[in-house]
Amino acid sequence: MTTESRRIARVLLDSPLPQLDRLFDYTLPAEFGEVPLGVRVRVPLRTANRVIDGYIVEIDSEDDADRPLSAVESVVSATPVLPERLYRLARRAADRAAGSASDVLRLAIPKRQVRVEKAWTADSTAVVPHDTAVARAAEVVTRYEGLGEVLDERGRAAVEAVPALDDGAPAWAELIAAVAVRTLATGGSSVLVVPDHRDVDRLVEALSRLVPDEAVVRHDSRQSNPDRYRAFLRTLEDAPCIVVGNRSAVYAPIRARLVVIWDDGDPLLGEPLAPYINARDAALLRQEQEGSALLIAGHTRTSDTERLVLHGWLKDVRAARRVLPRVLLSTPQEMEQPQAQRMPSSAFLTARTAASEGPVLVQVARPGFSPSLVCAQCRAPARCAHCGGPLGARHRGAVPVCGWCGRSARAWACPFCSSTKLRLASSGSERTADELGRAFPGVRVIVADGTHPVERVTARPALVVATRGAEPLAEGGYRAVVLLDGARMLQSPDLRVGEACLRWWSNAAALAAPGAPINLVGVNGPVAKALATWNHAGYARGELESRAPLRMPPTMRVAQIEGTAEAVARALTELRELALPSDAVLGPVPVESDDTPARVRALLRFDYASGTRVAAILRAAVVAEAVRHRRGRGRATRSALTVRLDILDPEL
Repeated sequence: MTTESRRIARVLLDSPLPQLDRLFDYTLPAEFGEVPLGVRVRVPLRTANRVIDGYIVEIDSEDDADRPLSAVESVVSATPVLPERLYRLARRAADRAAGSASDVLRLAIPKRQVRVEKAWTADSTAVVPHDTAVARAAEVVTRYEGLGEVLDERGRAAVEAVPALDDGAPAWAELIAAVAVRTLATGGSSVLVVPDHRDVDRLVEALSRLVPDEAVVRHDSRQSNPDRYRAFLRTLEDAPCIVVGNRSAVYAPIRARLVVIWDDGDPLLGEPLAPYINARDAALLRQEQEGSALLIAGHTRTSDTERLVLHGWLKDVRAARRVLPRVLLSTPQEMEQPQAQRMPSSAFLTARTAASEGPVLVQVARPGFSPSLVCAQCRAPARCAHCGGPLGARHRGAVPVCGWCGRSARAWACPFCSSTKLRLASSGSERTADELGRAFPGVRVIVADGTHPVERVTARPALVVATRGAEPLAEGGYRAVVLLDGARMLQSPDLRVGEACLRWWSNAAALAAPGAPINLVGVNGPVAKALATWNHAGYARGELESRAPLRMPPTMRVAQIEGTAEAVARALTELRELALPSDAVLGPVPVESDDTPARVRALLRFDYASGTRVAAILRAAVVAEAVRHRRGRGRATRSALTVRLDILDPEL
């Protein structure tokens, strides 16, 4: 007696439930005909008596057996949006972070746009850069020692970008565009990941001078849904291209020969959604899987990247001819003087002299007029009576407004001394511009922050007051740069505050004209010396040496385990088989919330070698708790156990 075989589709369900993070077998009816891998399908979910979306990952055949299998209900689209290489990357990234592959794919694959899909035809032809562009790219690459060898050998490197402007554009954008064009000329695709939309614009502009627009695929959160889906479909084609985008662009499904991460210390490269994977970590996994070249570039060097350099995982690449900014620190006499004036005389004279020649950049810590107020009598911080948030002023004489809930505090009274008078305690970008406008009569004052975005300024004399990260480009570069509020920035309760300040200041210094002075006001110590000597790698090494005895990241990985006391205790019990050090677990401690039952939180510190086993155990614990506390119909109870690996430093 012969048995007929049946087709089996192994489907990854698009569900956030951890117990569904695996492949499920469904029969594939014959009437569907030939079904390619990676297509969207709808399948029944018997446990909930409903239909759910998914992707076909594997197709197999088996002899008829007694085990009952549900059938695929429908093929949503014949377009294979999940190639095997993207599934493997999502699976590896999720396993490293103890998360779900479907959560990663939700970031990588846009929602389907039927009209775009019907109009799409995979007929893009390869774009070959012009000889002039290739020669220009080769000339830029040769400015960095060993960079060409890294690209040819598809190696990994940490690149210190030259802090300068190149033909009016940032030198870093010219560098990344050059390596992408060099790769495109050899028939390879590139994935270029930058933190925000301003960086995307500058990089696309640099590429537009070297290659046609059709060679560049933009992957931007500001795009409309049809444009984003159209760009995603282009990355499914075999024709080489250059993908430029934000953090989720690292999952672009092209066959990448080069992956570049710019400014990996920027928190925007950290995914705020589960499983919270940083673009740098995803790029490292992708390079290992595809064998592509990997460049982690920046003006500064994060401790994460420096750790990889010290372990030999990344090659240290620097410019053959280093031209460093001229950084001026506050004198000892200025440091000893009371900070009645935000801008000391030396910085003031530098700004006044430079403002007669062209634009001057003044970087401040906060936007707005006065983000915080204090009692005029006892100097106690002014707080909102409703939510406890800080009160601020939008302009001089304005009614105080809470920075958290937005309520006005018209009848505010100090709870300590009963005074009703307030004093401006801080200066934002608008107040700084107001003060500088009085001190520099006849000079234009431009405010650049989140509320007042400015992309470029001309070479005319002006004072540009900008918050960190919002500095516009200046024609010919800024004639001087003044970095204010450095001491305030360093007071942030963040383990990496020194690295963050060094990155903010260095990125601002890179906008200066050649030889222009950069004044760092009111800061001394290791961070100031690192900026003055431009020794970012040395500062990162010092940070690693100081954190190693404390077993703090990035010398160790840290996992946050949160849930009910019983669930957290069971998870920690499962981890005992790893024989971790006695001080590996911090906590558990209660979490302030209104949840019932009460929740606790514990931190687990472990080395990188144990990462795979720790992630597997924690993921199994999450699945076990999800099955144990399976939600009933209509209920939306909070998960009994949640896990997050490689948490952000402020959360420590």
